[in-house]
Amino acid sequence: MRLTVRSLLILALITVLSACTATGMNRGSPEERRQAIQEMRNDVLSELYSIKPDTRVQIGSASGYAVFSNANINLILASFGGGIGVVHDNQNSRDIYMRMGEVGIGIGAGVKDFRAVFVFHDDDALDRFLDVGISVGGQADAAAKAGDLGAAVGGEAVVDNVTVYQLTQSGLALQATVKGTRYWQDSQLN
Repeated sequence: MRLTVRSLLILALITVLSACTATGMNRGSPEERRQAIQEMRNDVLSELYSIKPDTRVQIGSASGYAVFSNANINLILASFGGGIGVVHDNQNSRDIYMRMGEVGIGIGAGVKDFRAVFVFHDDDALDRFLDVGISVGGQADAAAKAGDLGAAVGGEAVVDNVTVYQLTQSGLALQATVKGTRYWQDSQLN
């Protein structure tokens, strides 16, 4: 069977959309969606703590942290993604539900479902993220993972008093992109 670029794009979009909606975080009542996001956050933090135990203390002593579930596609020269998550303010134990979208340019191909954990080391970094919610950066990675099988090269980056951890859940991707990501508060869930 011969796949065209258009067929690959359609397949990638279907995969990303199903990854975003299959979790239940985009379906149901606002309370059900908040509960699904909380469960995702707990699962991701448990996984991060098992891989890198020192992050438990780092997150506990930070001003706040965020956990996002993301789906990303990269087809030849363009990259697109979207997701949902929650920011937790450690000072007042408040949760702020957020959405994210990203677009980028670069060379690559693939679909990737991953989780991102942001650790805000001071109040200014947390406030900037909640107020501005924009990130521009580069990414180069290789991932081949399905369930517990495969391997993923994730990352840890520290920029402007924010540490970011990425955990790949599933996907097949080989990409080098420069992308911009926008995060905004979800008015339906806050």
